Amino acid sequence: ICNCSVVGSAGAGECNVTTGQCPCLEGYAGLRCEVCAQGFHPEPKSQRCRPCGCSPSGSSSAQCDHSGKCQCKVGVTGLKCDRCGDGYYRFNETTCEPCQCNNHSKTCNSSTGTCLHCQENTEGNHCELCKEGFYRSAHGCHRCPCSTVASTGTCRIPPGETAPRCDQCKTGYTGPNCNRCDNGYYNSDSICVRCKCNGNVDPARSPRVCRPDSGECIGCLYHTAGFHCQDCEDGYVREPEGNNCTKKEATLGPETREFTTSAPNASKATAFSTAVINSTLSPPTIQTILPMSSSDNSTSVFADVSWTQFNIIILTVIIIVVVLLMGFVGAVYMYREYQNRKLNAPFWTIELKEDNISFSSYHDSIPNADVSGLLEDDGNEVAPNGQLTLTTPMHNYKA
Repeated sequence: ICNCSVVGSAGAGECNVTTGQCPCLEGYAGLRCEVCAQGFHPEPKSQRCRPCGCSPSGSSSAQCDHSGKCQCKVGVTGLKCDRCGDGYYRFNETTCEPCQCNNHSKTCNSSTGTCLHCQENTEGNHCELCKEGFYRSAHGCHRCPCSTVASTGTCRIPPGETAPRCDQCKTGYTGPNCNRCDNGYYNSDSICVRCKCNGNVDPARSPRVCRPDSGECIGCLYHTAGFHCQDCEDGYVREPEGNNCTKKEATLGPETREFTTSAPNASKATAFSTAVINSTLSPPTIQTILPMSSSDNSTSVFADVSWTQFNIIILTVIIIVVVLLMGFVGAVYMYREYQNRKLNAPFWTIELKEDNISFSSYHDSIPNADVSGLLEDDGNEVAPNGQLTLTTPMHNYKA
């Protein structure tokens, strides 16, 4: 009895009479055609033999297991070994090539080899570059010490140096890491702000223009002063129709002689306005107060003190003198009042007894006082001891 496989043989009752070999269909093998031939695998449900279909380039053998998975070469994957595995690309007739990602990625595009998911702050087709805002060192890519507020955020290590430098600082910032304020700027809440000096400073003389920590202007020019050079110096006033500081006017009596000194940034030159000097001043007096010569046009000493200031000084002196005089008169008056009260004070006391009246001195300033006139009574007598004896029956007395 042949006993050939119904599924795998060409005929169930036909076999070699000598060996018993059944005629097998393609994909089947065995004496009775009951197993799958090489390159085929049994289908799980029907048990029919199906071809493995392994890629000849990617598989190491045409044989597959019961599930149909082929034996793939290194770097090749897939059920039929027809594609590159992770870390490999460019499937060809021999094998897959490994990805070139500089150990910063394990995967790449299977066709082009472009690295995917670069790690450790790298980027590029082969993860060969550092991301924007990072710089490369011997230990990998590190973040640049550059703020995006003060710089572009990118940096690099110049040749021969070990520390990174920011590529480009923004306006108002300077330094290797763009963390300092540039000339003409100051730090205001960690932000560099332009100095506000109203155009009254010269960067050539004071490159910093203002203090970097507070913004106070340095080296105010054109007779200006103040935190922002917004005021005029002492002795100078601001022009009514401009921003220049000019010297205060010096007046002589009702009419004035004006000395005007324009600021260096003014367009007009130094002028000396002509005025008529008060006629009450004689020529020698004028020459003494305001010495001038034809060869010297400089401002006189008297012009530095204005007429208003002079009047204030004179008024102050007068007030002081009046106060001193009033104090002196008041002191004399109080002293005289004190002397008058001292002389008009009572000097005697009268002590009434049962039959006589005694007098005693109240003040020692009149040692020779006459007590006989204190009592006017014809019937009384003054005793040698200073007592008056009452002689009338009614003890009448009059002091």
